[in-house]
Amino acid sequence: MSFQNPSQEKIFQYLDEAKVIAVVGLSDNPGKTSYQIAEVLKGHGYKLYGVNPKLAGQTVNEIPVVSSLTEVPETIDIVDVFRRSEFLPAVAEDFLKTDAKVFWAQLGLSSEEAAEMLQAQGRNDIVMDRCVKIELNKKS
Repeated sequence: MSFQNPSQEKIFQYLDEAKVIAVVGLSDNPGKTSYQIAEVLKGHGYKLYGVNPKLAGQTVNEIPVVSSLTEVPETIDIVDVFRRSEFLPAVAEDFLKTDAKVFWAQLGLSSEEAAEMLQAQGRNDIVMDRCVKIELNKKS
């Protein structure tokens, strides 16, 4: 079985319904994509949490950072992942320990193994190899 992204309409629905987004792999370097995308998400009014064990306990660009998804203190609507594809199964494991709704791997990232892990647990709201910023721009 090979993973397929949901329809464009479903992706827009995820973005419309989301209020809280966890950015896995958030960097404190303004030159990094995760920092820049988080800035865009903030500008769209989403409440953000960074997930990065190296920066846990800090605030990056007004975004509180925790070491794992399980430490985010509220329900996560979208988990936006900025970790290399080989780390996606580990992120999916963390995701399954939460009641987060959508697993979203950024542009260039995908993992059949992570998708299968999530789907085996009935967690079918998965987007891979898509940029949340590009999707937001398509919407407006």
